[in-house]
Amino acid sequence: MMRRIAVLDAPTNLGLRPPTATSVPGCGKAPGALRDQGLLGRLRARDAGCLTPSRYDPGDWRPGDGVCHAYEIANYSVALADRIGAVIDRGEFPLVLGGDCSVVLGSALAMHRLGAAVGGRVGLVFVDGHSDFRHPGNASYVGAAAGEGLALVTGRGQLDLTAIEGRRPYFRDIDVVVLGIRAQDDYRLDLQAAGITTRPVPALRAEGAARTAQWAHDQLTHCAGYWLHVDVDVLDPAVMPAVDAPDPGGIAFAELESLLAGLVDTPHCLGVELTVFDPDYDPDGSYAAEIVNTLVGGLRPVTASGSVPPRLPTAAPLRRGAERRRSPEQPVLLVNQGGPVGVEPSPEPPTGAGAPADPAAPAEARLPATRRRPVS
Repeated sequence: MMRRIAVLDAPTNLGLRPPTATSVPGCGKAPGALRDQGLLGRLRARDAGCLTPSRYDPGDWRPGDGVCHAYEIANYSVALADRIGAVIDRGEFPLVLGGDCSVVLGSALAMHRLGAAVGGRVGLVFVDGHSDFRHPGNASYVGAAAGEGLALVTGRGQLDLTAIEGRRPYFRDIDVVVLGIRAQDDYRLDLQAAGITTRPVPALRAEGAARTAQWAHDQLTHCAGYWLHVDVDVLDPAVMPAVDAPDPGGIAFAELESLLAGLVDTPHCLGVELTVFDPDYDPDGSYAAEIVNTLVGGLRPVTASGSVPPRLPTAAPLRRGAERRRSPEQPVLLVNQGGPVGVEPSPEPPTGAGAPADPAAPAEARLPATRRRPVS
């Protein structure tokens, strides 16, 4: 039985710095640009709609103020998690079109809810040209959530983003595989110290994209499934310059297609998000067309006649407002209540290499000089 893809637009740009003093990031236009290239029809996908973000307005944010747009990003993440959960509840395969990399917070929250509901842990395969691992333990200040996404979803950073609904971390360090970062990524040593599994571009190319996909899957066999994050800046700027922070040394479109196909060709892959494509740098639509060709080819295993849907237990993912369990040390965060985010005080876990991860937690039932990311 084939798996049906449902395309959900998440056109947020709240996690990026403004490209100039008088402009806003253009990645919020990406879903429309990809749809214009016939993406839904070629995938035979259901249109799952669009989740509109708040207005982009950094206001008087200054270094030292924490993550810019944090309140808006937290609210957006809860709503996005609800929408992703609804797609999975229908037995469909979500394809989330970002937007910037802060969308990973919404998908991470959705996966944590799902893991809690089925009695397992969900992992993350993070395909990105940058580690996005900046946090208060390794940087003088934070600001742009898109450059801090992996740190935030593994529990490093301010509580209003790392512990939404009292869930922290959304992904444990041992449940994350990072693919495609550059060999000299600014935070590669921090990833290593944290025990996060990585395969930079040189190793990915040496092993090949297909074998790397199988290797990544093998690292997460202890998880109930995994979510796939794909930032198009994993591609080399010679073939994909339409991103906010292009870095030389990336992969080619054919390699990304092969990597995608290998990672989604399993019922353990629960969905995919695509981020950071900026149509402002693609006036004739040629890069959008290349991305769509890559997605259609890479996602072909999902819609193949022999594709097997994930065999999740019958328990449905927990929804916002439902009964939730939390450990005593977890803070309770309430967002979307029309006022400041409320936090029940709790000790801040260590940041940096000592950030929260529990390798002793049981493995639950298995289901079939580089450029730093800009800071706001």
